[in-house]
Amino acid sequence: MLHIVLIEPEIPQNTGNIGRLCVAAGVRLHLVGPLGFSLDEKEIRRSGLDYWDRLDFKTWDRLEDLQAAMPESRFWYLSSKVERAYWDVEFRDGDCLVFGRESKGLPASLLAANPESSVTIPMTEGTRSINLSTSTGIVLYEALRQLHLKGARLK
Repeated sequence: MLHIVLIEPEIPQNTGNIGRLCVAAGVRLHLVGPLGFSLDEKEIRRSGLDYWDRLDFKTWDRLEDLQAAMPESRFWYLSSKVERAYWDVEFRDGDCLVFGRESKGLPASLLAANPESSVTIPMTEGTRSINLSTSTGIVLYEALRQLHLKGARLK
């Protein structure tokens, strides 16, 4: 199973869309706080549609707690502030795709501490970023494509 990790997400509609994506792809969603909204807000459930009740998700206070709970997993940090393209990675079952909050992305200190596992979605010059839920879908389905080529199947 792959894992999507959102660090301090701010916009409930993005998280709802990502939750729906996780259900469709058969992956687990991890939300690392503090969250910029309540999980009870109608916006998150509206975006997640009727899939939200089927979502396999867990909340965490700190990224370090998640990492300690999943010592065998590799963590890939997605950022527009690094150079290595996500398509240059060979994804494996159990990998965690980590995305930062909408307004600031991942902390520079986290990227600096993990340069070998920090990747980006290439964009044309002058483009600052891609929407969080779109970015998640792009990278998740590349990882699923690679796993499919290795014989893994969606549930």
